Amino acid sequence: MDSGKAIMEIGNVAHALDWQAAHAEKNGAPLTGRVVRAFNALLAGDTQVARRMRDWPGLSLEDAMPLRLAGGFHYLHLTGADARLVPVYSGALVDQGAVDAVIVAVAQTHDAALLPWFDGPPQTNEAGRSAGIMAGLLWLSGRVGPRFDLNEIGASAGANTMIDRYGYDLGGVRVGAMDSPVQIRPEWRGAPPPRADVRIERIAGCDLSPIDLTDPPAALRLKSYVWAEVSERMDRLDAVVALARQQRPDLTRADAADWVEQRLAAPQAEGVCRVLYHSIVWQYIPPAGRARISAAMAAAAARATPERPLAWVRLETNRQTFRHELRVGHWTGRNSGEAFLGTAHAHGAWVEWTGG
Repeated sequence: MDSGKAIMEIGNVAHALDWQAAHAEKNGAPLTGRVVRAFNALLAGDTQVARRMRDWPGLSLEDAMPLRLAGGFHYLHLTGADARLVPVYSGALVDQGAVDAVIVAVAQTHDAALLPWFDGPPQTNEAGRSAGIMAGLLWLSGRVGPRFDLNEIGASAGANTMIDRYGYDLGGVRVGAMDSPVQIRPEWRGAPPPRADVRIERIAGCDLSPIDLTDPPAALRLKSYVWAEVSERMDRLDAVVALARQQRPDLTRADAADWVEQRLAAPQAEGVCRVLYHSIVWQYIPPAGRARISAAMAAAAARATPERPLAWVRLETNRQTFRHELRVGHWTGRNSGEAFLGTAHAHGAWVEWTGG
């Protein structure tokens, strides 16, 4: 099924499950693909989970409904709640029919525990995405100066609200805290980003339901959304949690549009570029909220000056191609523009840089 057809048919839950399973498989997660495919076997059942899937409103893919439930099953495995999941998540059980039978049986046993996982989007708070954000800041530095006030929406647990505490190797360009336990080294495709000075003066984020990484059950829930076979991501999340325990990220519980309007209205230090940034969250913000954020940014862009510039760094999914695109806008009152800088893997494995 091509991407355009998938978008037209995502109201069909079976198609949404098949698309999500194939997407996981194509991205090196066959185990997760088998689990999601097994959800098709749940659809005909009489569990609360089955009914919730069948009655799912709206755009199943855009809502990431299959990944919500996948997080619930992974959580059951990580907590040892059901030993029947061990061969599924160890990769010992690969026959799809056998996986289907296990998933159906586990759903029947843990119906009530799985149901709340449908209530919110997956919190895939992946620190690897900060590679694209940092590359965007390197690119911006030569246009607006090296000092940044960073503001993240949809920050989840704040993994990308700690990008000032990570070290990076971006196509040979090294930047950040090289002694950090979190080192971001994606496969780099294309020319390297500019070598530039990046000084993060302030960094904060917001989320409707922020996760406290210092709370072990909350951190485990976040880990549940990581695809089980991607051990590098699991290890990186452990290192991010350790950093958060040393110093919590600055997170506010707030609606994204409300928070952006408040941040843009606050005083801005001279010589510091105010940056709105986010990664794979735009699709989860209601249309009215997106419109308010866009309007607030347009108004702030009109007020920008060389002394108080504004920028918008976005790593978001193109809903036509399903590629994750890095786009940067910057406004100084004199030199302004929008640039497409490249694409990136959803979980930070690679960055393909075009550099505008």
